[in-house]
Amino acid sequence: DRAFYKMALTVALPMMIQNAVTNFVSLLDNIMVGRVGTLQMTGVSVVNQLLFVYNLCIFGAVAGAGIFTAQFYGQRDDEGIRQTFRFKIMICAVIGAAGIALLLLRGEALISLYLNGEATAAERADALRYGREYLAVMLIGLVPFTFNNAYASSMRETGQTVVPMVSGLAAVAVNMSLNYVLIFGKLGMPVLGVKGAAIATVISRYTELAVNAAWLHSHGKRYPYIKGVYRSLRIALPLLKKITIKGMPLLVNEALWSASVAVLNQCYSTRGLNVVAANNIASTLWNLFSVCFISLGSATGIIIGQMLGAGRSPDEVRDCDRKLIAFSVTSCAVFGLVMAAVSGIFPLIYKTDEAVRSLATSLICINSVIMPFNAYTNAAYFTLRSGGKTLSTLLFDSCFVWVVSVPLAFSLSRFTGVPILPLYTVCQGAEILKCVIGFVMLKRGTWIRNIVVKE
Repeated sequence: DRAFYKMALTVALPMMIQNAVTNFVSLLDNIMVGRVGTLQMTGVSVVNQLLFVYNLCIFGAVAGAGIFTAQFYGQRDDEGIRQTFRFKIMICAVIGAAGIALLLLRGEALISLYLNGEATAAERADALRYGREYLAVMLIGLVPFTFNNAYASSMRETGQTVVPMVSGLAAVAVNMSLNYVLIFGKLGMPVLGVKGAAIATVISRYTELAVNAAWLHSHGKRYPYIKGVYRSLRIALPLLKKITIKGMPLLVNEALWSASVAVLNQCYSTRGLNVVAANNIASTLWNLFSVCFISLGSATGIIIGQMLGAGRSPDEVRDCDRKLIAFSVTSCAVFGLVMAAVSGIFPLIYKTDEAVRSLATSLICINSVIMPFNAYTNAAYFTLRSGGKTLSTLLFDSCFVWVVSVPLAFSLSRFTGVPILPLYTVCQGAEILKCVIGFVMLKRGTWIRNIVVKE
């Protein structure tokens, strides 16, 4: 009914708008770099693939504590929320330091893994050079990105989804303006190419953190958990143990899942640099359209987590979850149709050859068919997570990819001459089997539990 959709969209819509605008700017980013040249686009896309792994590790780190934040908010326990926030800050600092050190020391070697196939030595060298230039600047932006996740996730889990959206829009405006000026050398600035794109992104990330942190700290009366949050690093030992036990599988899951995406793309790259470029174009459009199921999945986790923390009945929780999942899958079926409709038009924007454009169109069509299945598995993942079933989410999400999808892609890419389109279709199609597993896990109902109930 109308009340249900109002509840769901109140949580999901601000996240959807923020993610859509952010991904739209990433799309413009990608197009602007793509207008410079194919090798520049290839170098940047490889670096972004590596940063994607880092980004999801941070997401996984805050997600574990976020389960408790949502349920503490359902109980109106400000001290509990305060301590989960401290945990997020500390774990993000550790992961941030480790990630930056790894990319500084091994970044060039990691980029080189993706530069394979039929390209000449000179083309590979140029793509590597552009990738190094881009990564050197982007490392500076990992600091604000890391801590902004702690602020933005805590606000969303405590019912404030508008401010993270506004901060995202502010970052987008900064990024978009500076991209145009710095990449192409407008308004008297030098032409910086890929380095300009990185500088614009870094400045936008500092902007986003500044807006979120300033707003939250200035609204302590409305959100008391932020008061005195930095006066100490105290986290009650029982809570620390719970977050670690529940949260570690999520961190491991995000690390493994993002690494699996990187490995899958590396397997696809064995079919040549044209595949890297085409996959980058297809992934850019996918990121824009996938905001639907990503936002609705996050909303599912938040709403169900708050209901569990508030002690709502299992039947009521299960009924709400079914409706949220159905809403997500139906919405993404529509989004998939739209994505297929623009599959032949979107690649024309890029300054690349016809072979890359044609391949990108085919990859986009494959993704459009798989999108509703992704919507189901994403919503199932957040449902399991909301009740603290983090080990189950690890088995369901990343273990599935490493046991099924990665061996499949590795075997087909290394030991057969299967062309890229059937290779890509088979590997992406494994999502259908994952839906069956997700359905069985949700049906069992073991995820319906309150993990912050007071003794």
